[in-house]
Amino acid sequence: MAAPISAGPGGLMPDRYPQGDFFLCDIFDAIPKDDLASMEHPLFSLSTRPDRRILTYDHNGVEITVTPSVKGLATIHDKDILIFCISQLMAAINAGRTVSRRLQLKAHDLLVATNRETSGDAYRRLREAFERLAGTRITTNIVTGDHETTTGFGLIESWEIVRKTRGGRMVSVSVTLSEWLYRAVLSKSVLTLNRDYFRLRKPLERRIYELARKHCGRQDSWRVSVDTLLKKSGSASPRRVFRAMLREMIAKGHLPDYEMTEEPGDLVRFSLREGVVETVPPPVLRAQTMEAARDMMPGADVYALEAEWRGYWVSTGRPKLRSPDKAFLGFVAGKAGRAG
Repeated sequence: MAAPISAGPGGLMPDRYPQGDFFLCDIFDAIPKDDLASMEHPLFSLSTRPDRRILTYDHNGVEITVTPSVKGLATIHDKDILIFCISQLMAAINAGRTVSRRLQLKAHDLLVATNRETSGDAYRRLREAFERLAGTRITTNIVTGDHETTTGFGLIESWEIVRKTRGGRMVSVSVTLSEWLYRAVLSKSVLTLNRDYFRLRKPLERRIYELARKHCGRQDSWRVSVDTLLKKSGSASPRRVFRAMLREMIAKGHLPDYEMTEEPGDLVRFSLREGVVETVPPPVLRAQTMEAARDMMPGADVYALEAEWRGYWVSTGRPKLRSPDKAFLGFVAGKAGRAG
């Protein structure tokens, strides 16, 4: 990954807790079932004030409606909680530990990992973020063959403060992910984010980074029209204001991993600096392969096995696989043999 970008006037927030390792991922690949990464779809509000709008998005036949609670829509900064939850799940899966939809988290660890302050006000804002995440509802249509269904679910199913200080500050909190999102984590690869993502001050900067990360993940650059970027970002700003904000981002040049340039034709190009790039597409497994894996290891969670296998594939340098299905079944056969 590229070296951390220095904070400057109007630039990135300071790195409050310098570390050597990086953070991880995004889980919303699974909301649209047509395999379009959810990073394409604007699910979080970019507003810094309570946003009680109902958001609608329609792209390539996929319709998404995001409905807020009385607390307002979940924001792009609230998403930090989900990123942290998924990081914990993936770390457990890769270590071979048992996982479930219910996670118990230390509030202090969450704040530190996402580069937030650990003041009393930070804990209050964290509680408000949990409330918005639990209250925001996603409704999306899913097309399978000739059948279209509409599914609704929350960003998280529930949360509760497990332990607090005498002063009422949360110490540990339990979070239950929705079944939909939990299964998505087990069955899909995650994308690695530059830890400087948590240093981006403005909601639009975070959203633009997500889009660049998704589209540049397997290539050196990505070129997109301002109109398309406006739609994908979910920004409520007029086109001219949005373009001006993009130009400000270009001038500052502090987007992690990617350099932005404006091109003729009202286009913006994102070029990889030295960041994470997936030169080999992640392997895709057939449904029949998953069934075969179930037969080989009855009672095992094949999605957890798939996640473990993908983690091994990444750790060995993402080699190009002639037959991902055979490679996965060979991996499962090896585990079944050791288990026997």
